[in-house]
Amino acid sequence: MLLKLDNVQKAYKDFMLRCSMKVEEGFITGLIGANGAGKSTTFKAILGLIGTDGGSVEILGKRLEDFSAADKEDLGIVLSENSFSGIFTVTDAAAIMGNMYRRFDKKTFFDKCEQYGLPLHKPVKDFSTGMNAKFKLLTAMSHGAKLLILDEPTLGLDSVVRSELLDEMRQYMEEEGRAILISSHISSDLEGLCDDLYFIQNGEIMFHEDTDVILSDYALLKVSRKQYEELDKRYINYRKAEAFGYMLLTKEKQFYLDNYKDVALEKGNIDDILLMLAKGEKVEGLQ
Repeated sequence: MLLKLDNVQKAYKDFMLRCSMKVEEGFITGLIGANGAGKSTTFKAILGLIGTDGGSVEILGKRLEDFSAADKEDLGIVLSENSFSGIFTVTDAAAIMGNMYRRFDKKTFFDKCEQYGLPLHKPVKDFSTGMNAKFKLLTAMSHGAKLLILDEPTLGLDSVVRSELLDEMRQYMEEEGRAILISSHISSDLEGLCDDLYFIQNGEIMFHEDTDVILSDYALLKVSRKQYEELDKRYINYRKAEAFGYMLLTKEKQFYLDNYKDVALEKGNIDDILLMLAKGEKVEGLQ
């Protein structure tokens, strides 16, 4: 296991983080939630950028407080702010990275920058949003890190640039012993990239599931109030009142397909789950 959070807590005046999660070797794990749900706070807690009020963080088998400067070479990080001053160029950044990281691959880094059209001698502050996103990701990947921690790396990008960056992440995972933790509120990015997903809301992990299971087994049922009363609710996870009756979330799509031919059923996706977590109510006491 490359990352483990055990009941990590951080209290603010109007917000409380309570987070447990893990990232396995060979996995791309997604942390998804609305803006303000706690994604960035979780990342800052993982990296020790904020103090915490309880719980523990383990990275690459070591507690965060025991993590050394040498250990940090095994992390590649993308946060919302730039790691380098805006007056630096790609060439400047390469020189700094070469001094910081023993495994920095200067040739591959420059080759990738050229591939994506990043000017070597232009100040980073003059980069477009897309250029800046590419630069940050290529920098994080440039020194053979075992674990990438990427906070909203595709935020504000058009679909073409997002697709390019997602392909870079897939290519990065071709080498054994690596993992990625990525946050995003763009569900389509994570559906096609991640092996498993954590859903965070109001600072708490509300839901964790393999992406394949979400896409194959989850569904939304749309039922009238009469249908709801007659429905076997053992496999209903969340419900949301609607004008027509109820919208229901289930993990047992096939059960309701087989037994309720008159019930409207739609294949579930990440956005559906987010909606039900945010607006629905948990159906207690059921499987």
